[in-house]
Amino acid sequence: MEALDPILHQPLRTQLAAFLAGAGEATFAELKRQLDVSDGNLDSHLKKMIAADYVALRKDDSAARVQTCYALTKTGRAALHSYILALQKLLPLASPAPSVAKRRGAKLQRSEERRVGKECRSRWSPYH
Repeated sequence: MEALDPILHQPLRTQLAAFLAGAGEATFAELKRQLDVSDGNLDSHLKKMIAADYVALRKDDSAARVQTCYALTKTGRAALHSYILALQKLLPLASPAPSVAKRRGAKLQRSEERRVGKECRSRWSPYH
């Protein structure tokens, strides 16, 4: 079994990586608002992702106040992709094998026939 990436396996870091993969880049305030986390919690997880080279930061001084922007690095994108593939291998995403589906269908049909049969017998019973 393939090991899951310990950096991305933490739920908030998975959300961070997924959000940045879709957004491209986000400020600290945007990340905090979108992920609904505290400053300290977000800062702690961002530091771990920066140390792993999954996230890069840049300072944007074009506004009156300097803002820090975060983006997923190539390493981070590759790690997220690998993490998703590893999860997919663990999850039974495909439909069940035909023989299993057929047995389930037959079982459901028999239980439905029994239920309907009981209803009919109870309605048409000569003992009512």
